Amino acid sequence: MQKIHVLLKKEELDAQRLDGKVVIVLDILFATSSIVTAMAHGARDVIPKADGHAALAEAGKHTEGSYVLSGELNANTLPDFVHPTPKALLAEGLDGRTLIYCTTNGTVALAKSAGAAHVYAASLLNGKATVDHIAAKHPESTVLIVCSGSADNFNLEDFYGAGYLVSLFRRIAKADFSDAALAAELLHDHTDGLEVLRAARVGRMMLARKLDDEVAFAAQESCYDIVLRLNDGRLQGVPR
Repeated sequence: MQKIHVLLKKEELDAQRLDGKVVIVLDILFATSSIVTAMAHGARDVIPKADGHAALAEAGKHTEGSYVLSGELNANTLPDFVHPTPKALLAEGLDGRTLIYCTTNGTVALAKSAGAAHVYAASLLNGKATVDHIAAKHPESTVLIVCSGSADNFNLEDFYGAGYLVSLFRRIAKADFSDAALAAELLHDHTDGLEVLRAARVGRMMLARKLDDEVAFAAQESCYDIVLRLNDGRLQGVPR
């Protein structure tokens, strides 16, 4: 039987033994939503990096035009980087290109998860595909749904996203759910996703910056049938 647990912020990974476990990283506003969108629209792969310096070093290994460099630090887009939100990335033309991507929280959470047996990047946008795959391929695993949070703080939108995944697991698999997983499920099942995302601290910041269209985009559930797994530092699509 699967065991499903939700970590409220990426810093909780530091106390986890990851050997043999399955990790699903969520950063709803916006890292994993942007990564999923990029791959769903033809990006060859995504190379997540912890910060801008590492992203620039990675870009130096690629030929000009073969990649898109995108990232932020503390919610501010880095100089000469593409704005790291889903719709902004779509405007760059991603088909066949590598996305080199760094954020304050989501890509750091992916790096912290690297010691697990399997690491997936998910969002509301590809929740069903991800859960279906993990339920089928890892039926006896302990699954950690990791809310990236923000600089050691809890983020409401990530917890809502975790609740969506928990609700999907409950529909298709017999599992042992932790109290944190149950709380996230209750939040998801009894609230409206877009309202939650808009009410969250990051959502309010995006509204103030006239980016409500990005928040609304990230609030869509399971519009992409794509599963993304971390392999040797790259996020790539799993054959379906």
